[in-house]
Amino acid sequence: MFLGNIPTLPAETWMIILGSVGFFALLTLFAIWDAFKREFPSNMEKVGWIQLVIFIPFLGCLAYFILGRNRGKKYEEK
Repeated sequence: MFLGNIPTLPAETWMIILGSVGFFALLTLFAIWDAFKREFPSNMEKVGWIQLVIFIPFLGCLAYFILGRNRGKKYEEK
């Protein structure tokens, strides 16, 4: 078998696991998207936040939403 032994879990448990993974994936994608849409004091700061979110997904997202999001301003629409 390709995947080895997959544990036999009830369907509800798999739904919770897959739902949690999906939620954290969406949270990570939203944090990356939001960082791209904001203007930070320097481009390196923007790159740093995006790298933090990518390489440390859950904790990086929390750090970005608590600390980083307030540092960046939304681009002014013209």
